[in-house]
Amino acid sequence: MFRPFIALSTSGNSPEKPGNYRTLECSTAYTHAIALAGGIPGLLCEEAPEAAASLYDALLLTGGGDLEPSLFGETKLNDTVSIDPIRDAFELPLVRAFLAAGKPVMGICRGAQVINVAMGGTLYQDLREQLGFVHSDMRLRHFVNAQEGSVLRRLFGERFRVNSTHHQAIRDLAPGLHATAYSPEGIVEAFEHDSLPILGTQFHPERLTAREDEPFTPDFLPLFEHFIGLCRAQKG
Repeated sequence: MFRPFIALSTSGNSPEKPGNYRTLECSTAYTHAIALAGGIPGLLCEEAPEAAASLYDALLLTGGGDLEPSLFGETKLNDTVSIDPIRDAFELPLVRAFLAAGKPVMGICRGAQVINVAMGGTLYQDLREQLGFVHSDMRLRHFVNAQEGSVLRRLFGERFRVNSTHHQAIRDLAPGLHATAYSPEGIVEAFEHDSLPILGTQFHPERLTAREDEPFTPDFLPLFEHFIGLCRAQKG
């Protein structure tokens, strides 16, 4: 069976001394989930976004820090907003290149926010400051309500628990995107595109994939299998 080649974005550090090089990394939770689902993961190195869109079959945008507020028409709210301009400058053209190529794109946490901003949406910069909600605890598991007709509803039912480690969140969805799951407070926890093979989750399904020590959440491997299925469908 065809195993699609999936591009994964990476996180980078800021060199401590002049002349030092930036180091890139990606959690193996992402690569393991893609491999288990039938794909072949490949890490991107913040170079040549258009070439990557030509070479790879699909894109998985991983989690990480906050987006630069000016990218969605705002100024920085407070010191909790921690940005990485180098990553922003690579990932937004990367998303747009994959969209132009018509290839599947999946975003997780920051990755979902990048998709939304790249397509014209906005974010809450600091959930606690702006709405009074804390969703950034590694130990937290809360329910989400999946919308009728969504991929999440079909795979996991109407109501299920997810993890929650995000500081920012989607405020206004970009044109063409619609919410497919909400937190109890009404925060967008997932979206799909009206017609394109695009989906995103605010929670981290890769951390909840093939984990026997997670009794309160679903095994999210079927979500990654769905994503790989989108790639196979494009290949006919």
